[in-house]
Amino acid sequence: MKKSILIGMALVLAFLVAGCSKDGDEVAEFNKPALYWYQRIGNSITSGNMDKADAYYISLKSEHMRSPLMQTAMMMLAVAHMDNEEYLLAGYYLDEYNKRFGGEKNREYIEYMKLKAAFLGVKDVYKDQKLIMDSINGAKIYLLRYPGSEYAPLVNTILVRLYMSQYLLNENIAALYERTGKPEAAKLYREKNKGSMIEMADITPPERGIIGEIFD
Repeated sequence: MKKSILIGMALVLAFLVAGCSKDGDEVAEFNKPALYWYQRIGNSITSGNMDKADAYYISLKSEHMRSPLMQTAMMMLAVAHMDNEEYLLAGYYLDEYNKRFGGEKNREYIEYMKLKAAFLGVKDVYKDQKLIMDSINGAKIYLLRYPGSEYAPLVNTILVRLYMSQYLLNENIAALYERTGKPEAAKLYREKNKGSMIEMADITPPERGIIGEIFD
């Protein structure tokens, strides 16, 4: 909840900064048709200026909350932020989309996209342990809720990668405790791995980090 509030405040700040700045002959603009803001969002995404894209979304939202273009704009921004490796912002737009437009027909896809964004947002397994645990729980719930989903194989892959990261993390911490003369602490972390569906023999430690990339 706190992250959503902070992201929302950041978007408003981006709007204020964009509105107060000049870019060539461009000045602050107000009271434009929904299509105008929508086109500006698309153009900003295409040019790689995500700050402006976010600011134009705020304009669209504040001036045309009920516009049918809002649905497409939210999804467009979610995907663009994901492509830009800005996974918190991607998750924010997906949450907003779910609140307003989520239904039986699209909820399965939106929840998969949220899982994917959370998974790709794991950058440091030591700092992101809660995100890993939350993502594992989220993946389990997804598979129970949508057992026949076309995205189930990808969610299973995400889940296995997360289990691998958790296993390696526990093993690395155990090894650290052993090196520092704390065998009891090392034993505690190895005990955590005993109930895992993953074994060390199943894992080839990646060169570029524990999580790795599965969506290339």
